[in-house]
Amino acid sequence: MFDREKWAEVLDSIGKNKLRAVLTGFAVFWGIFMLIILLGAGAGLRNGFSYNFRNTATNSIRIWGNETSKPWKGLPPNRTIELEDADIAALRNAIPGIQHISGQYSVWRGQSKLQYGMSSGSYSIRGIQPAHQHLQHQRIIAGRFINEVDEVQDRKVIVIAEDCRTELFKKEDPLHKWVNVNGIPFEVVGLYAYETGGPERGQRSPVYIPLSAAQKVFNAKGIVDDITFSFADASIAGAKRAEQRAIHTLARRHDFDPTDERALWVNNNVENVGTMSSIFNGITAFLWFVGIGSLIAGIVGVSNIMLIVVKERTREIGIRKALGATPANVVGQVLLESVFITGMAGWLGLVLGIFLMEGIASVVPGSEFFRDPTIRIDVAVTALVALVIAGALAGFIPARRAAAIRPIEALRDE
Repeated sequence: MFDREKWAEVLDSIGKNKLRAVLTGFAVFWGIFMLIILLGAGAGLRNGFSYNFRNTATNSIRIWGNETSKPWKGLPPNRTIELEDADIAALRNAIPGIQHISGQYSVWRGQSKLQYGMSSGSYSIRGIQPAHQHLQHQRIIAGRFINEVDEVQDRKVIVIAEDCRTELFKKEDPLHKWVNVNGIPFEVVGLYAYETGGPERGQRSPVYIPLSAAQKVFNAKGIVDDITFSFADASIAGAKRAEQRAIHTLARRHDFDPTDERALWVNNNVENVGTMSSIFNGITAFLWFVGIGSLIAGIVGVSNIMLIVVKERTREIGIRKALGATPANVVGQVLLESVFITGMAGWLGLVLGIFLMEGIASVVPGSEFFRDPTIRIDVAVTALVALVIAGALAGFIPARRAAAIRPIEALRDE
């Protein structure tokens, strides 16, 4: 492998046919380059999907009330189902293995006005319970989140995000300052990191107040817009059982047909993650298939060229065998040249592809659809191993043909 004379012969052979070697290597270069680009694009799509779940417990289910579409026990269809506080307690007792549960109420069902001094802005104001932080994972950077005491005592406290702090408070410390929420004063007790990417993307993060205070101050009368809960059995089957148990519990409480798919809106994150993971696994497999197909095309090209090389060097190989060269020596020489060409061209394609993906990752801002299209080290190592194997395969058939040459016949070759 490290015989200087063998390497000298390899380099001499390549040097005599530079253009042919470059064109042969380019096919391998392009194959591995395209493989890296495709895998990087697939990783960017997968990372974008994963980013959408960055603040959400993946073992959770969220339920909204909707409108019935079927009559039930003498009741007409088209009845509005409104969830309430008592439903939260009922679900907590009905679903085995439940971990966290929280109701949510959106003040004024949309954008509400926050004001501090002369500064104001419209934000989505959500009344939530303390368990909400385990379900949405807000990262507190100053102060605290809503706690149990706030909920029990109906405290008028609020947790805001960095974009709200920048717009309302400028450079002031917002903690323990009072802001008006639709004209009602609330004390700022916490500050959390951007949830939606920050103001540079034209989005505002929601602000949070205790659910009990939202219902009392804004006259919600125990109504919640949705209920979210997480559970211990995060398998697809476990999630389906928890979903069905929740639907039947709410159906009994609100008198609707549990088979009525319009009565409730259900977002099952376990199923969502499983479905999307299957889709991206399929996409990744397809990208590997296409990329490896391109690489195989390059390997076939190398193999064909090496057959031509063996044909051109038939007389030389015959002389070497007549002087005592073994078939293993001949095979090793051809394989070494093949591996060298594919290895160098493939390594250049691998490096260029990785640098291109790194450049795209540093220039293109991440989004919910495409983010950080970089290649993991294990993927790069796999591609490198594939290169070595590809080089050996490309030279195997020509090497066998070279080893089978008989010295007498080779010396007669013109």
